[in-house]
Amino acid sequence: MKRLLLVCMSVLLVCSGCAWFEGHRGDKTAQELVQDGVDLFSNGHYIKAIESFEKLRDWYPFSKYAILAELKIADAHFNLKSYADAIFAYESFEQLHPRNEAIPYVIYRIGRSYFNQMGTPDQDPSHTAKALETYQRLARQYPDDAYASMARNDMVACYQNLSEHEFYVGVFYYKQKNYKAAKNRFLAVVEKYPDVGHHHAALTYLANCDLWIQTQEEPEEIASAPAP
Repeated sequence: MKRLLLVCMSVLLVCSGCAWFEGHRGDKTAQELVQDGVDLFSNGHYIKAIESFEKLRDWYPFSKYAILAELKIADAHFNLKSYADAIFAYESFEQLHPRNEAIPYVIYRIGRSYFNQMGTPDQDPSHTAKALETYQRLARQYPDDAYASMARNDMVACYQNLSEHEFYVGVFYYKQKNYKAAKNRFLAVVEKYPDVGHHHAALTYLANCDLWIQTQEEPEEIASAPAP
């Protein structure tokens, strides 16, 4: 009798727990949540849209709308200019759904998230380098896709920015009379980023660097020469 009572109590607890959980999920269906999210997104209410899409993703992970929710969460972060969150969301989507037809768009958006953080030539070029790397991957994996074509336009700006950075640092070293370090930077402009600006100016600086390096080294050679 006692055992039967315990079983009944356990079943009651489980059922009441399920009822609470379903009631919590049942506030809105997956279709209602996705419609709310899309409407909020369309009206520019991205934070609220993320909340709706996250509920859909978490409450109904096997819904046909779950993948859309994952993608729209990333898009909402992108539109909020929360690029670190957008990159994380897009990369998670790519890892979870590597064969999804939206992958070229996802890779492009990852690149664009880095691209939109591109700084001026005197700043750290790491975001520019990551944008270029991502765009190159897109062009390599999906060369004929429309998003690869869009990426190629941004790649030109990436090359220009990286060239300007190398040139800027080269001029800085040159003014500091650190001609060997300056030469390395100007060589990078000429060899890595030809025909995107600063090429001819870098060649002039290279020639000057060689002259100054030779001038600096000549006294050492004379001093070390044996006496006659």
